[in-house]
Amino acid sequence: MKKPRILVVSARNALKYVMKHLPTPGLIEYPEKTDTYAAISIQDTYGGGFGFELKKNRFCKDVLTLYFDDIEEPEHGSRLISFGQAIAIVKFIKAHESDVDTLVIHCFAGVSRSRAVGVFAREVLELPPANDETDYNEYVYSILHRALDELSSQNNNNQ
Repeated sequence: MKKPRILVVSARNALKYVMKHLPTPGLIEYPEKTDTYAAISIQDTYGGGFGFELKKNRFCKDVLTLYFDDIEEPEHGSRLISFGQAIAIVKFIKAHESDVDTLVIHCFAGVSRSRAVGVFAREVLELPPANDETDYNEYVYSILHRALDELSSQNNNNQ
């Protein structure tokens, strides 16, 4: 079974990646990149996000857009990742473990929240860790594991 490559990037680099899948009208007939991908877009809650939302197209098979902030404990005016959002991430990763070439995961800087999701995704998909995945949002990582445990428990109870 083919497993996707995990690409953890900043919002800016996520847009660059997506744009490489679009042909330039009148200049080139074919886009630079033709791999299929699914995207987890983690946006900040203040200001309504980053001002863009990724959309499905012939290369982008699915998008999960979530709004939570880069914090590890409650903070006035900011929002932690919720358990429901963690469940959605786990289900999204599992849903696309073999039907896309790349799983794109981004937040604003591509360092803390998205890196936690990337580390988790590699574990779930049994892929080797990346070299730069040593510092990430521990709360996001831990709640993703709690969500995975909950879903595994539900699946075991239904069998």
